[in-house]
Amino acid sequence: MESKWSIRLIRLAAVFGLLGAIIGSDMAGSGNYQIRPVHAHILVVGWLSIFVWGLFYRVFKIKSSKLVAAQGWTAGIGAIGLTAGMWLHLVKPFEINETLALIFYIVGGTILLISFVLFIIVTFMIEPVKGEQVS
Repeated sequence: MESKWSIRLIRLAAVFGLLGAIIGSDMAGSGNYQIRPVHAHILVVGWLSIFVWGLFYRVFKIKSSKLVAAQGWTAGIGAIGLTAGMWLHLVKPFEINETLALIFYIVGGTILLISFVLFIIVTFMIEPVKGEQVS
């Protein structure tokens, strides 16, 4: 299960990395830094955090595959929800209702927070490798 989630998270992180680089290039070229917070969250949450979680699952065997899946799903949904909601809230591209955009933003962020909590729990559920002791 860890191997499957490892590659899923790394691929998702790569998409976030490319998106963050494109947004950064566009901001630099246009001189419009309105979506700087979105750019930062795409890179820190979407690229960095998700990539590291993917590496973690490549390195360690976890006792609960269901917990790995729950953390992986909440990571993806939360990162997409937070950054898309932030973009909808700040840019207002489709004249979407402000309350709806804010709810999208908050729900995405909350799901991402749940993912971080699940990851903390996952780190305590590592199966020891033969000959090594997990503290």
